[in-house]
Amino acid sequence: MTHSFPFTIPKQAAELLNNSPSATLFENYEALADAATGGKDNLSFEVAYEVPGKGKLVEAIVHRVTNGISANYTEPYMRRRDPDTMLIADDMPSDKLRYETKIGKPFEPLRQESFEWMKKQELAYFFFKIGLLDDSPYGLAIAPANAGFFAMGLAMLQKIVPVSAIPAETAIKAVVYVAPPFRHTHFDGKQIVVHNRTEETYEVFSYNLYPGPSAKKGIYGVLLTIGEYEGWATTHCSAVESVSPYDNVIRFMHEGASGGGKSEMLQHIVRERSGEVLIGENTKTGERRTIIIPRFCETHPICDDMGMVHPSFQTGSGRLRIMDAENAWFIRTDNITGYGVDPTLEKITINAKQPLLFLNIQTNPGGTALIWNHIEDSPGKPCPNPRVIVPREMFEGTLTIPASIDVRSFGVRTPPSSSEQPGFGIVGLFHILPPALAWLWRLVSPRGHANPSIISTDGGMGSEGVGSFWPFATGKKVNHANVLLDQIIQNTRTRYVLTPNQYVGVWKVGFRPQLLMREYLTRRGTARFRADQLNAAPSSLLGYELNYLTIEGSKVPSRFLKVYKQPEMGMEGYMKGAQMIDEFFQKELPQYLTDDLSVLGRDIIETCLEHGSLADYEALIPKTHH
Repeated sequence: MTHSFPFTIPKQAAELLNNSPSATLFENYEALADAATGGKDNLSFEVAYEVPGKGKLVEAIVHRVTNGISANYTEPYMRRRDPDTMLIADDMPSDKLRYETKIGKPFEPLRQESFEWMKKQELAYFFFKIGLLDDSPYGLAIAPANAGFFAMGLAMLQKIVPVSAIPAETAIKAVVYVAPPFRHTHFDGKQIVVHNRTEETYEVFSYNLYPGPSAKKGIYGVLLTIGEYEGWATTHCSAVESVSPYDNVIRFMHEGASGGGKSEMLQHIVRERSGEVLIGENTKTGERRTIIIPRFCETHPICDDMGMVHPSFQTGSGRLRIMDAENAWFIRTDNITGYGVDPTLEKITINAKQPLLFLNIQTNPGGTALIWNHIEDSPGKPCPNPRVIVPREMFEGTLTIPASIDVRSFGVRTPPSSSEQPGFGIVGLFHILPPALAWLWRLVSPRGHANPSIISTDGGMGSEGVGSFWPFATGKKVNHANVLLDQIIQNTRTRYVLTPNQYVGVWKVGFRPQLLMREYLTRRGTARFRADQLNAAPSSLLGYELNYLTIEGSKVPSRFLKVYKQPEMGMEGYMKGAQMIDEFFQKELPQYLTDDLSVLGRDIIETCLEHGSLADYEALIPKTHH
């Protein structure tokens, strides 16, 4: 069968579709949900491949459930994103590891071998948008037909489109090719995604079936490449509009490495059975501290993980403007450990009106997927990265137009820390950062403590780099660093905040710091802080700490604002943690000092390397509205 279209698709893609045993076009993701189990009447399906020398290997078990499709990988390794997945096959400018450097030979032979393997398979394919702008480019995905669950996830995340919706003059700009067995035959079982940028087409070769590094972050790489060439960025963030009980409206943008609290920023605070709000629990004494908040703010989601900061959105208002880059959200549910933890997400996922895709969730064929039933990696050890993909339209009140950002926060996963166990968990409930310092935190982007989203071996802060989206970018770090700095100096009315998650000193806090910050700043608005409320933190890299914090008449104890006030920490333990943070910055920042870095960027980094004061950072980007 000949597959022809009124628009242009790459030659290699056309050859694949026209020379395979069969190639089925899908034009909506519900049809892919039916294909995920080999037909809508099947309740269970094995995704398996014959691998030379290894026989039949089962990659995943797929169940049809009442609320969608549930896929579970047979290998625990495949249930999280490997941070060392990306290889660059082309010779365009890049700071990333080249395929030829790692493998020792050019990619072209494997590229052709991949095409030859795919020509022997029954294939599924569809077209999708790259970003959600009216004039966003279009992509094409081609996968083995038996990998329907993977194709379904990509179709949900990137907005599958029918052929009739694509203008005739369109040239398809990106193609995702999926060839799962090659991870066994060529890459020792590892997740590998090869990016091949050409003048006409951006090729993504996915040699694994976990959507993280390919269906999601692979297309993120395409967007980042477009932005790098055009001078704008797709930020790694969530964003939410928050409305106080007094009708004050503040919009937050929360950035950070994977596991840094982006999806959680869209969630509601869960009350204790008493109606109080838990701040944290002391890991040494078991003491629990709560406050009373009679009524929470109302929230309207803007984006969950990727926010386009496109030039066409910017109005010169002094506030950064962003729009969601995705059509569905890849939500991690490790913090949902039982019924009632997140009633909104539970209601959406249990009573789904459209099929959802669940990953790493324990299910039975024909049953209902429950987001707190996490599959176990080993007996008694639940997978830390359970996921569900939900179309953004299923969340009530979601904003669909570019939104101006009042507060831009950055989340850091912090470990339990004390004088006996020094660590970088010295960040208070939240800190106010001058813009220059906010830029530096984005350059180093700590991956942080016990990251549930990725396979991590560093055990310390680690670094995801520029804006925390560097793991997904293909080009030059310094180009993205310059774009991020331009965002900051052109939008001086946007405020900057640093907030921890998991631990504040010895107190286990989960993601409550950023949610309490959201509640507080929504109520007080963008007015300047009183001089007596802020104080320079002992570590200049932590900007300003709060002297006091009151939410709806409830005072937050100062031990959560100034961590050195915790008796288990003290100033000595605090300064050891501060030294760890300083050493991390000293290690990560020099790589940006290239000839292409802006003059202001160089000044900011050199100030840090010379252990500058908070006043030094303030002087680098003078106060206007921040």
